[in-house]
Amino acid sequence: MYIGSVKKMIIAVLFDLDGTLVNSLADLAASANYALSVMGYPTHETEKYKYFVGDGMPKLIERVLPESERTAEIHKKCLDIFMAHYSEHYVDKTYVYDGIKDLLDTLKKKGLKLAVISNKSQEPAVTVVNKLFGGGVFDIVCGKQEGYPAKPDPALTLKVINDLGVNTNESVLIGDSGMDAAAAVNAGCVGIGVLWGFRTEKELRDNGDKYIVDTPEKILEVLEELQ
Repeated sequence: MYIGSVKKMIIAVLFDLDGTLVNSLADLAASANYALSVMGYPTHETEKYKYFVGDGMPKLIERVLPESERTAEIHKKCLDIFMAHYSEHYVDKTYVYDGIKDLLDTLKKKGLKLAVISNKSQEPAVTVVNKLFGGGVFDIVCGKQEGYPAKPDPALTLKVINDLGVNTNESVLIGDSGMDAAAAVNAGCVGIGVLWGFRTEKELRDNGDKYIVDTPEKILEVLEELQ
């Protein structure tokens, strides 16, 4: 497929991490359930974590705790246990989705700038990317940072776009959740929703994604259409 002219219109491609580049659900669920077990609370089935994750790790822990136990003290203790466990088990079962590495390789060869923007905390986001993709693939890897609200707030997305040296209308944001779709709308860039992740097509469309794909290869078709 010819996409040689894509970079004339789209220069930067930003990716969400969990549910978009990698399937991390099993490891996130295992660490959260471990923390709940240590604290004597009920655990949850892995599939339920599709709707617990996506808004950062503090929000994940808030959601998995029983409603009556969501005090600041309990939340902090549970989050600390989770983070300690996850830091040692973040890639036990986490894997790159089929077709993603070929997609990234194609985009790099075409000269596009690539970035990761995740609601996962900065350190684990960088660690997961380095472990599963190695260095040099992404120009920027950006997780949740102090002073910046999580997606769908556009502040961090706009910072990444600015740091890449491009404009919003030269950028696309690819993700699997309504948070990613809304972040793209709020930042003024093109949103592309993917269906192999944790959420539904309806959620993606309801939050503003005009382009929906079911394989990584079809992202190239969207980019060709946009040029």
